[in-house]
Amino acid sequence: MVEKRIDASKLELVEKNVVVKRVSKTVKGGRVQRFTAIMVVGDGNGHVGYGLGKAAEVPEAIRKAIEDAHKNIIEVSLKGTTIPHEIIGEYGSGRVLLRPAPEGTGIIAGATVRALVEACGIKNIRAKCLRSTNPTNVVKATYEALRALRTEEEIARIRDIPVEQLRG
Repeated sequence: MVEKRIDASKLELVEKNVVVKRVSKTVKGGRVQRFTAIMVVGDGNGHVGYGLGKAAEVPEAIRKAIEDAHKNIIEVSLKGTTIPHEIIGEYGSGRVLLRPAPEGTGIIAGATVRALVEACGIKNIRAKCLRSTNPTNVVKATYEALRALRTEEEIARIRDIPVEQLRG
């Protein structure tokens, strides 16, 4: 299934900083210090994206990460204020379990997952990192899980059958 590109300029996006860390590369003359940033953007209405940026200065790394995030925006299938079904997202060694939650539960998730689901507009969800807690892999695994979500209506439309037949 080919996903159409979402124009970030038409959305009112909120930017959230997931992590900024100092990294170094050892070269012949010593160590070269740089900064890497992971940023999340979302409109709070089912659109979310993440980006990675690396530069010698923190503001430049954040700017690059935001630019990258604008290129990676996806539309997430929501069911009210939660997600339509339970799902496990995987990326590298990162594995994230997302579970729908009833109204009033809130967001029960770690800081890395929380940034993505808040930016997306999800208000009630339970999440758990099952393997790696590396922020990069957790963000990418959560992003893959959100991308794979489908509502009953979308599945019925893809299979070209009525929703009642889908329910059994």
